[in-house]
Amino acid sequence: MKTFIIGAAGGIGSRLGTILTARGDTVSGMIRNPDHREQVESTGATAVFGDLIDNDVATLATAFAGHDAIVFSAGAHGTGMDKTTLIDGQGLEKAADAARTAGVQRFVLVSAFPESGRSEQPSEGFEHYMRTKKTADVYLTHTDLDWLIVRPGVLLDEPGDGTVTAGLAIEHGDVRRDNVASFIAAALAEPLLTRTIVELTDGTTPVADAVRQVTASSAARLP
Repeated sequence: MKTFIIGAAGGIGSRLGTILTARGDTVSGMIRNPDHREQVESTGATAVFGDLIDNDVATLATAFAGHDAIVFSAGAHGTGMDKTTLIDGQGLEKAADAARTAGVQRFVLVSAFPESGRSEQPSEGFEHYMRTKKTADVYLTHTDLDWLIVRPGVLLDEPGDGTVTAGLAIEHGDVRRDNVASFIAAALAEPLLTRTIVELTDGTTPVADAVRQVTASSAARLP
């Protein structure tokens, strides 16, 4: 499989690139900062320069062409509400439109768990982030792409153990970035896990089994 990761230098994107290349897949990782090139290429991926803010749909489509799947794990990461709108919101819309233009049907979006941050007093910026992520989810679900939305819980950097809880609706909790990347890698290899939203936390189910279970739950809803 040839996968294009948007946000390849991020916490999930870099881990995913390492997993995919280790199993023999070809990975292109989009970066906008030249300083991130070495980091991305250390995962085995090929760094591709691009910018969700400045690039138009046609430019992104050219970069996507020839790939089997797009993984969108980019984000503004607290750099301001304007950047959140441009990257997490409009950037996702551009990427989805570009995938359609390039003929890349498989599209995985790393989104946000609806309950995230509710134990603290939310800021205006955080509320804007959550609204933007939800609007991006809605946009993607209204495309004809072979989409999958993954909503991880509170992200942690501790080493993962390959076990998770995954479902169409689960209780909110923490999840290690290693485990998120492992789940996405397994999901990419399962074509029947499509056009559904999966919530994800750490748990006790091996990733491969969790993917099979949510695939079965998703398929059971189809006519």
